[in-house]
Amino acid sequence: MLERFELKVGVGIALLALSCSNKKPDSDKAAGAGTTAAAAAPESAGQAAGAEQGGANAKFNPRLLRRFKAVSGRFETGPAPSEAEIKLGRMLYYEKRLSKNQDLSCNSCHDLSHYGVDGEATSAGFKGQRGARNSPTVYHAAGYFAQFWDGRAASVEEQAKGPIANPIEMASSGDAAVRVLKSIPEYPKLFATAFPGEADPVTFDNVGRAIGAFERGLSTPSRWDKYLSGDNSALNATEVEGLRVFTNIGCMVCHTGEFLGANSYQKVGSVEPWPNQKDQGRFSVTKSESDRMMFKVPSLRNIEKTAPYFHDGSATTLEDAVRMMGKHQLGLELSEAEVTSVVAWLKTLTGEIPRDYIAAPELPNSTKDTPVPSGG
Repeated sequence: MLERFELKVGVGIALLALSCSNKKPDSDKAAGAGTTAAAAAPESAGQAAGAEQGGANAKFNPRLLRRFKAVSGRFETGPAPSEAEIKLGRMLYYEKRLSKNQDLSCNSCHDLSHYGVDGEATSAGFKGQRGARNSPTVYHAAGYFAQFWDGRAASVEEQAKGPIANPIEMASSGDAAVRVLKSIPEYPKLFATAFPGEADPVTFDNVGRAIGAFERGLSTPSRWDKYLSGDNSALNATEVEGLRVFTNIGCMVCHTGEFLGANSYQKVGSVEPWPNQKDQGRFSVTKSESDRMMFKVPSLRNIEKTAPYFHDGSATTLEDAVRMMGKHQLGLELSEAEVTSVVAWLKTLTGEIPRDYIAAPELPNSTKDTPVPSGG
């Protein structure tokens, strides 16, 4: 099988390098994430093929494993939040009264019990309206270099406020959200505890801060992390072979690091044009011609559980997603054996949901002063 790669990888990775080198992350956090194909690809197909393998003790080229990292338990960029802030954020994450019709919460589109997604190509919002993009998983998102498919928010704290005020999604506003929260006596007390010393802690910015504090603990360690930590028995020989195929065809150029992605923008359809050109990606934010069809590279963690795939939800199965990436990003028509092999490894990235941490909390009751649902 690797002989086939030696014929195609040179062309595939060279073309991919052109895509991957034309846009690096804007933030300092992602500095160095736009690895070139020459740096990220194996030294040779023969070296990767020569890595030791055998049953439960299968091993992989350690030089390539250095390009990955075991997942963290929390993803902080500053001082760790208090337990009071995390508790409040958990409540707000499940709080449907933050939406105009009081029927949608963060968890509606990013269901934590189902790996942070709703399983829809695009999510249903206010009055059943559908957005243009797939709702990505919220697990590990706090560690990403940017938020949303087009990177228009820098942090989960900023991102958390977006859907609340989006007319297609929750269709409320910052002021309306604050009015609801202040009308329920328990919430001002919780905000005062979470944000001590503030004269008026019930603010829309603090709503984002609290939800972000909660989301920064959404982590799902997997067998892959055990393997990266030195447990060679965590992956079997079939799964390690899938990892070899993944690296040899060039996928690791963009999908590397702790999250196997989520650290750069890349052009979708870099070798063969993407079928759906309606959404121009980051261009809608920057208006720069170089950003047409540029999207944040998604993380591959929990990819087995987060279908449908891509910004437009156009791939319904993981096998289809692998084929499409081979064709449009690498210029390769992958065989069924290759697809099956890669998928076997991708399934090792499925982690354990932190059931206790995400347990839906009991929310306080509304009062006579609480605004009623509006909009029908």
